[in-house]
Amino acid sequence: MRSNGYDPDVLAPGLDVVFCGVNPAASAAADGHNFSSASNRFWPVLHLAGFTDTRLRAQDERQLLTYGCGITAVVSRPTSTAAEIGPEEFRDAKPSFEAKMRRYRPRVVAFLGKRALSAMLSTRDVDWGRQPTDLAGSIAWVLPNPSGLNRGFTLDALVRAYADLRAAVPGR
Repeated sequence: MRSNGYDPDVLAPGLDVVFCGVNPAASAAADGHNFSSASNRFWPVLHLAGFTDTRLRAQDERQLLTYGCGITAVVSRPTSTAAEIGPEEFRDAKPSFEAKMRRYRPRVVAFLGKRALSAMLSTRDVDWGRQPTDLAGSIAWVLPNPSGLNRGFTLDALVRAYADLRAAVPGR
C-alpha cells in the first residue's frame, strides 16, 4: 500500500478472473483507484461484456470482487506511461507476481495487452486470447488494453474480446 492509501491490488482468493495491467498509472496512484482516467475504457467494457450487471466506476473497484473478478499489475511501480517499464523490470517482477497468483489462485489471469506477458516469458510469440500454457496454476489470457492511449481497438472490438473471455471462464 502506498503512503496515500492506494493499493493497486483488488484481490481475494479463488476469483474467476484477475485483470492484470502492466503497472498502475500515475493518475491511478494519485486518484487512489485503478483505471480512474476518464479516457480509460476498462469499466464500461467490463459492463458491456457482461462481467458486471451495472457500470462500476473506479471508486467502486472493490465491488468488482462481488462479481468474482479482481485487479492487479505485473509491476507495482506507477508511471505516466507503461512505456517507462522495460523488459528487465517485467522479468524481475515475474517471481513475485507468480507467487501472488499462486497465493490467490484465480481461475484466469487476463493480461491487458501483450507486453507484460511477452517480457516475462522472453518471447514475442504471444497471441490474443487463451495462452497455450498456464501461468502459476491459472489460465493465462491476453486481452487488448482498454487504455485511452490504445486506440487500435474500438469499443466494440474491446467488448467482443472481453465477452469471449467471459464466455470461456470455467464455472461462469
